[in-house]
Amino acid sequence: MALLKNIRGSEDIKKLNMADLPRLAAEVRKLIVEGVSRTGGHLASSLGSTDLILALHYVFDTPRDRLVFDTGHQAYAHKILTGRADKFHTIRTKGGLSGFLKRYESEYDAFGAGHASTALSAAAGMAAARDQAGTSHRVVAVVADGAMTGGMAWEAMQNVGQLGTDLLVVLNDNQMFISQRVGRLGTILTKLLTLGTVQNAERKFELFLNRFEFWGKKILRVAKRARVMFFPGMIFEEMGFHYYGPVDGHNIEELVEVLGYVKKLKGPVLLHVVTKKGRGYEPAEDAPTHFHGTPKFDIETGELVRKGAAGGAPTFTAVFGDTLVRLARKDPRICAITAAMPEGTGLDKFRDAFPRRYYDVGIAEEHAVTFAAGLAADGARPVVAVYSSFMQRSYDQVQHDVSLQRLPVVIAMDRAGIVGEDGPTHHGVFDMAIFRTLPDVVAMAPADENELQHMLATAFACGRPALLRYPRGRGYGVPMDPEPAPLPLGRGRVLSRGRDLNFLAIGNRVHPALEAASLLKASGIDAGVADMRFIKPLDEELVRELAAAGPLVTVEDGALTGGFGSAVLEFLNAEDIPARLLRLGIADAYVEQGRPEELYADIGISPERMAAAAAAWLGARAGGARA
Repeated sequence: MALLKNIRGSEDIKKLNMADLPRLAAEVRKLIVEGVSRTGGHLASSLGSTDLILALHYVFDTPRDRLVFDTGHQAYAHKILTGRADKFHTIRTKGGLSGFLKRYESEYDAFGAGHASTALSAAAGMAAARDQAGTSHRVVAVVADGAMTGGMAWEAMQNVGQLGTDLLVVLNDNQMFISQRVGRLGTILTKLLTLGTVQNAERKFELFLNRFEFWGKKILRVAKRARVMFFPGMIFEEMGFHYYGPVDGHNIEELVEVLGYVKKLKGPVLLHVVTKKGRGYEPAEDAPTHFHGTPKFDIETGELVRKGAAGGAPTFTAVFGDTLVRLARKDPRICAITAAMPEGTGLDKFRDAFPRRYYDVGIAEEHAVTFAAGLAADGARPVVAVYSSFMQRSYDQVQHDVSLQRLPVVIAMDRAGIVGEDGPTHHGVFDMAIFRTLPDVVAMAPADENELQHMLATAFACGRPALLRYPRGRGYGVPMDPEPAPLPLGRGRVLSRGRDLNFLAIGNRVHPALEAASLLKASGIDAGVADMRFIKPLDEELVRELAAAGPLVTVEDGALTGGFGSAVLEFLNAEDIPARLLRLGIADAYVEQGRPEELYADIGISPERMAAAAAAWLGARAGGARA
């Protein structure tokens, strides 16, 4: 790391000679591979964008000039080159560097980035603020190609074209989204790179330019190098952008020259840069989807480092995918929709089994839900599989297009609750509070992998809008029933009854609540546990019954404000039931990154912390009679 040890930001990079930049890029890639192999993280996309990010910092005056990334998982090189190389080994660990961009982590992080399709809107706002203030710094949005499938990106594009403000958009085209490129935009971008089309257009355009050498040899040479073409960029030109490209995103000298040229241009400019996901690390180049977001791995072989404690239990995602395929074999109306995440949501199995009933809409969660509503309106039985934190984008569509019309759409929210190292942009902790406000929906959370298969069957059988939330990671190794079958709608189950208190647990806090009850019993407190199963409709009879038996403790892997515990409290208040209730969950604050077990302990919903909180509360209520 001979060069990298002296780099703390843009000014240090500018001191290097052009010949040094490829060496620096290699050092950055080496550090990325070493760091991610130990902590896990987004590897392939960050390796692919390293040369581009280095060139941007070399050409632009950051942090005065604003670099806005979309999405943040392509920006590890940005972190390393801006004074965080010595902390990179802490990425995605508790108290360490975030896996995404954070404004309060570095002055170089102009805008936080964890979700896709936001950079253009944010950069447009920054450019407008600059224009209002009368300053002259540059604003650059670095947009991954997958982000361009999001409608928000195109809303921003038309706004920028209308404003006509100085803004550079760098389209980082790695020829993939998170998985394989999908949708009409993917077809367009692929056509841009089809050799015959590009070569023919380039030959014609060079002949055109050669007739006008009075423009100057420098402009002519840069234009040729950028391979400026009328036809591939027409969609952007029509929206008010000057289009340049495609440019080789791994030729740093060419990137620096082209960026130096477009930096001086006025108005909106789009530079199309072609990169390769996983560049510089062969296993990631060969399997970029596998190394998009990867756990720890062995650098020499690229093999994942398996946790010995996994016990062979399947992941919730795998159980969802397997169960959906089994149900779809029996019901030809079932179809599945994802937003560019087939592997992440477990729909790759459905895609392979039923390609004509599978739809990948790109990074367009809002469209995915209304598309599903249209399918359901004409007799299909769609499931939309999206991460919980991404489904927040689709609240209006779930409310207006699904719930209001009582359409039988299943919303499967993977990664619900604490997700660990990805941090606050990805923790799915708000879905219960958000979606339980909607009338006539069914909202469920399985205690374990066996209950998940039955809840998916319940979601299809209920004939109503159904939301199913389940966590990231492996299940509990419980025995699996041979066939998924619908559960009684809105009914929980009592796992054990306590004389002193009862836990009302939902989702992945049921098994920890059983552990907490065992700890309490060891200290002389008789605690029971109910697996409530349904957030909505709430099992009011069970709540009433257990409230009559004694104090209640609700526990949830979600926000306390408006969440499951609030639903119980609202029912008790509405029915004027004089119950004693303690709510455990996530307080009114964002949860930072860390291993899930660390975060659960911090939040107070690990078995030990749950038991301690319940004992202290019970003791205080009893006037100190209990410890």
